[in-house]
Amino acid sequence: MKTLRTHLVEYLEMRLALGFKPKRHKWLLSSFVAFLEAKHRSVITSDLALDWAKQPLGAHPGWWAQKLSTVRVFARYVHLADCRHAVPPRDLLPKSTPRSTPVLYSPQDVSKILRAATELESPFRTLTHQTLIGLLAATGMRVGEALRLKTDDVDWKNELVLIRHSKFRKSREVVLHASVMRALKRYAIQRERFDKSRSAAFFVSLAGTALIYNNVHRTFAGLVRRAGIARKRARLHDLRHTFAVQTLLQWHREGLDVNAWMPRLSTYLGHADPAATYWYLTASPELMALVGRKLERALGALP
Repeated sequence: MKTLRTHLVEYLEMRLALGFKPKRHKWLLSSFVAFLEAKHRSVITSDLALDWAKQPLGAHPGWWAQKLSTVRVFARYVHLADCRHAVPPRDLLPKSTPRSTPVLYSPQDVSKILRAATELESPFRTLTHQTLIGLLAATGMRVGEALRLKTDDVDWKNELVLIRHSKFRKSREVVLHASVMRALKRYAIQRERFDKSRSAAFFVSLAGTALIYNNVHRTFAGLVRRAGIARKRARLHDLRHTFAVQTLLQWHREGLDVNAWMPRLSTYLGHADPAATYWYLTASPELMALVGRKLERALGALP
């Protein structure tokens, strides 16, 4: 009879082979198995899973629900091999965290943020964050994808960047506009002069090391405030939402068949299918006006 530890090792190996990044699952499930071992229990039950998930007592219920959801998937896997293990019901701890409403930045907003970056303490730091933010706004890349770019990932001849082993271990080529390539080239030249450590990372800090997400996020939030843009919460990831919405707006203006073109946007953003891309779409007044006029025209209410 396999132990839960053995099941966990095999489960994590399976998820890794399927393209998932098991870091959080490994951390949470190792804690869960240790919890059962401390109680001298070798079989998963709903009560035990719930007791573990609701720790610590003062945590947000949404975090408890995420923990229990992770155990539920693992329990389902273990149950196939040993039916003694129970699979906790889905409604035992219903998720209470709604989808965060993204902030959509106008082109004018992005310009203000880039101008605010000129007030950073170092000219090279200014150029680094201007180039990074500009790249995210122009391509909708994931922040982590941009931060993981290596110098060899920029294809100057074909005007694209290669994103390696991103979500689900998929790689893709992202074609760039000529203006974006010029910005990257300008940064690459200054980076070559500044970075004496010759780091493999494309975007580097003043110390010559790869940028850290939390530091970049704090800098972006500060730039948004400095630009005078009223936002309760400034997230770099919202530039990805903005890119998706702006792309649809452009397609509507050009009279393209948006439904037929959605797979192209999904591929460009690195999504497995268009359903994931629709998650990034948020109703903006301009988008809803265009869609409304298109609907009225289809119904014959407009000439």
